[in-house]
Amino acid sequence: MHNVWREGNQFTLLPEASRFLPAMFEAINAAQHYVLVELYLMESGELADQVSEVLINAVQRGVSVCLLLDGYGSMGLSNDDRQRLRQGGVQLRFFNPIGFHSLALNLSRDHRKIVVIDGVLAFTGGFGAVDEFLNAWYEIALRIEGPVVADWEQLFRRLWSSRLTRNEKGDSSRGVLPEQREPQVHTSGVSGRAMSARGYRYQAIRHSLHDRVNHAGERVWLCTPYFVPTFALRRRLIRAARRGIDVRLLLPGDKHDHPGVRFAGQRFYQALLKAGVRIYEFQPTFIHAKFVLIDDWISIGSCNFDHWNLHWNLEANQEVIDPQLAAEVRQLFERNFAASQEVDAVAWAARPWGQRAREWIYGVLDAMVTRLK
Repeated sequence: MHNVWREGNQFTLLPEASRFLPAMFEAINAAQHYVLVELYLMESGELADQVSEVLINAVQRGVSVCLLLDGYGSMGLSNDDRQRLRQGGVQLRFFNPIGFHSLALNLSRDHRKIVVIDGVLAFTGGFGAVDEFLNAWYEIALRIEGPVVADWEQLFRRLWSSRLTRNEKGDSSRGVLPEQREPQVHTSGVSGRAMSARGYRYQAIRHSLHDRVNHAGERVWLCTPYFVPTFALRRRLIRAARRGIDVRLLLPGDKHDHPGVRFAGQRFYQALLKAGVRIYEFQPTFIHAKFVLIDDWISIGSCNFDHWNLHWNLEANQEVIDPQLAAEVRQLFERNFAASQEVDAVAWAARPWGQRAREWIYGVLDAMVTRLK
């Protein structure tokens, strides 16, 4: 694989859970051979029950179902729910369960979101099986068809067989994967590639973003829920804005699952605003989506482009070059900008000392965490 551009793909943008959850469930219900699911977050609740039900129903139809969860992100999944999945015939494995081996190893998490059906269809985005995605968090997903689906499937298969992937204690099943099927090539399809990252050892997603920002001709629009960017990314955004590129950031507002992360990132606002970067804070809900539009290039997936994700996590994004999809993503950004409050550069420069103190405190904590590297 190794991040190859492939032609002949089709992509469908699915903004909000009200669109992508039914689309995923419909695809799983139509599966004939196998379903592969890889998630970071899965916690007992209404959505986890829905996911479990649709997966168990697929097994009952004779479909092979493999579910790979992160060992930390799935700690909220009860023993009863795990047993229900296994008894229902779902092959269940966990990446890097928390242990006493080493702090650094525990920090390495599988943050990817991958769903593959029959080798011909895939989904990715920032979703998980927790109830917040039903009504409290704003998220998007991408439906994928074509040759690039095989690359998403390979990402799953390699991690399923990784030395860090384990069955649950007491489960001696082998976890055998079904034979891989080949996706269809769409003659009128477009170019795309599956991009993966493995912490500090392999940061292709970051390098690809940097290159696109460096060569942007019109716009750089980036949405991320945890805006604590590296110096290298901040420098590139500032340089792009100074040379006349329309640089905009779509970030969470007051509704945030980790407010301290928001304050830590706000310490970078002033330099960015001074350079001409426009910053929008989303108001309706917590925006958990991660997507980027640079001219006609789109990147959608799991990567937050922050220090922590880039250093420790396994990540995966779908990159696409397609004017039609770019127009849809642009419209999505514009709708979200309209539902956001733009940060005024003059008002921000005059912000109160209480806000500045929060930025400093959480900035120090962020720097300490970053040094765990």
